[in-house]
Amino acid sequence: MEFLERPEAQLIVGVAVAIVAAGATAYFYFSSKKSKVCLNPEEFKEFKLVKRTQLSHNVAKFKFELPTPTSVLGLPIGQHISCRGKDSQGEEVVKPYTPTTLDSDIGHFELVIKMYPQGRMSHHFREMRVGDYMAVKGPKGRFKYQPGQVRAFGMLAGGSGITPMFQVARVILENPTDKTKVHLIYANVTYEDILLKEELEGLAANYPDRFKAYYVLNQPPEVWSGGVGFVSEEMIQTHCPAPAADIKILRCGPPPMNKAMAAHLEALGYAPEMQFQF
Repeated sequence: MEFLERPEAQLIVGVAVAIVAAGATAYFYFSSKKSKVCLNPEEFKEFKLVKRTQLSHNVAKFKFELPTPTSVLGLPIGQHISCRGKDSQGEEVVKPYTPTTLDSDIGHFELVIKMYPQGRMSHHFREMRVGDYMAVKGPKGRFKYQPGQVRAFGMLAGGSGITPMFQVARVILENPTDKTKVHLIYANVTYEDILLKEELEGLAANYPDRFKAYYVLNQPPEVWSGGVGFVSEEMIQTHCPAPAADIKILRCGPPPMNKAMAAHLEALGYAPEMQFQF
């Protein structure tokens, strides 16, 4: 007991208590962060729509609130969620979507949705208003990414197929230790159909040595410097990394485009293990 009464002993004990308390706080903090992952692969969970931004006549950005300001969705890069809604006949419909946000965007997640006139899930999103809830389940998908697993990605996207590409590109480019390069070819019908144009231009401006985007339009405006028509073998040769063991080509678009891109890639010598279709 004499030792504990000495000033230096009291200082040592005080420091020890502080270290234990700090350790306990850190443990609680990181444990609580883990517990705030919101997705469940087995059951749908509902999230509140807090903001809807109309981007064009048939495209809108939907921002959904997570349970707490520090919650994360818990979606691995390149994977997707299933959203449940009702079509115009009141029948249940489930469709996969890829958020444009990452888990670094805490407290919320966002979906950029193109709403087609006859689309069953499009009807549900068209009718959604701030305050409504969306039922979501996940994660789902086969894509797994580790920093530096390839030297470069080529990305062939069409229409709303840009969303998983954008998510993968963001996580690569925003990681200062990841030197992977990204080469995107993005096809649409008209200029107005280009989704996330401002965000993609931001990536190109911020990471000029690591990200390149080439846009292809079937019906381009009078003044247009990008590609015209459909994505061709020549475009892939020019704007994507050449076949090699340390590259991978990702593709995501409407079924006819996916089929055409698969044929182009095979003709150009890209082996199956160099490709991945979302």
